[in-house]
Amino acid sequence: MNDPHSPHPAPLHLPPDEDHDDEMIGTLLSRRHALRLLGLGGGAAALTAGGVLAQRGAPSAGSSATRLPGCVVRPAMTEGPYFVDGEPRRSDIRKDSQTGRLSTGVPLKLEFVTSRVAAGGCTPRAGVLVDVWHCDALGTYSGVAGNSGDVLRGSQVTNAQGRASFTTVYPGWYPGRAVHIHFKLRPLNAAGQATGEFTSQLFFPESVNAAVFARAPYSQKGKADTPNAQDAIYRNGGSQLLLSVKGDPVGGYAATFDVGLNLG
Repeated sequence: MNDPHSPHPAPLHLPPDEDHDDEMIGTLLSRRHALRLLGLGGGAAALTAGGVLAQRGAPSAGSSATRLPGCVVRPAMTEGPYFVDGEPRRSDIRKDSQTGRLSTGVPLKLEFVTSRVAAGGCTPRAGVLVDVWHCDALGTYSGVAGNSGDVLRGSQVTNAQGRASFTTVYPGWYPGRAVHIHFKLRPLNAAGQATGEFTSQLFFPESVNAAVFARAPYSQKGKADTPNAQDAIYRNGGSQLLLSVKGDPVGGYAATFDVGLNLG
């Protein structure tokens, strides 16, 4: 029997090569490919140091150039074995909808800003189903491998501004992986059916991880064993998925993640 409190619960019975969370999928876009995708000339866009394509719009007051919100092409990454489809549509994913149990940890507010990537520019993308799932402060996923419930799992559909926000807790760690959050984006048609799928992961700065893990309940697990630089998935484009978080471990953190979609 699986121990529901195991720091790294054993996966469900999955086919060979699908029972772990350490594979990279997708490819990083080259500068030429990304520019061609957006239909932009060499002077209309800039490739940042991390390799993320950021379209630049007209200068705004007080700045020489401003990136249009969400117009960012990101690398896809493995779904991993712990995805569960059909999770509750909700913004606050800290509470188990079946038992009412609240997952404890440092508060984290995570907002997704999705855009439609098209020739000539990007526009906010409404109607995108955003799934989020991650482990709790002690490294356990709900709903799989003998663990019940749906805590720290949820989904929302982006609004007219392409935005969807989640209230959760800062994820913990488990052996062999850097600290991360899984997400999946699926544009929906008028009938509510998915017309495409993009799956990837989010990562956190090591300085923030250290500050969080020094506090209870995280501190009972000790120091995380796999920093970003040693994570096989992070090394394949994780710098483009590194969140810029604001806040502190007492009051909590907030982060906004922009991503452009050219599917569906």
